[in-house]
Amino acid sequence: MFKKEYVPYPAPLIRPFANLLTSISSLQAAPKQKLKSSVQRSLRQALLTTYPLLNPYIEEVLPKKASLSSIKLPDRNTLYVTDNNTPVFYQQDSGDILPHLRLVHRFPQGFPSIRIDRGAIRFVLSGATLMAPGLTSAGGRLPADGAPKGLEEGKEMDQKVDSEGRWSRELVKGEPVVIMAEGKEEACAVGILVEGTAEVKAKGKGPVVEEAHYLGDGLWNLALD
Repeated sequence: MFKKEYVPYPAPLIRPFANLLTSISSLQAAPKQKLKSSVQRSLRQALLTTYPLLNPYIEEVLPKKASLSSIKLPDRNTLYVTDNNTPVFYQQDSGDILPHLRLVHRFPQGFPSIRIDRGAIRFVLSGATLMAPGLTSAGGRLPADGAPKGLEEGKEMDQKVDSEGRWSRELVKGEPVVIMAEGKEEACAVGILVEGTAEVKAKGKGPVVEEAHYLGDGLWNLALD
């Protein structure tokens, strides 16, 4: 078997109009605020409910003895960081908890994923909406035909990515998803599915993920020191 060669991502494109997370780097975040223990416990449980595959690593992600702080960002977004200013996840209002890409890179096995082809990389890294053709092409990866639809109760820990880079179950509309890329070892983006993977395969066109957090955006570059 040939050894997989690591190929770095290209530099993000510069866009005149960027989504919220892209613009954060040019704005000043609010000071950190340490969260109450009860709030930390609630967030910890919400994280495990949304991402059950993080259960084996939760003490590394959010140690019980460590404290969690929040940082208010523009447009009602909140970033959560640990004692050493390590970003963990972010949230808009009371919406879904989404992992920061630095957390995804530490625990890639903890999150459902899809894979884009090489041609879609530059668009995703410029903040563009991820469209279906970037996933349905030969270089893209969606769950295999016949995969279970949705997450079955009691089988949360059975889901995984196979040797071809396909997730073991269909992902549904509104579900958080990590975006991998053809020829790359680390995730390039994370966002919310606006269309389920089964529907993406059936239609072969249309938007799949909008306003993703991606490598090189404002959230990635936000100075936390």
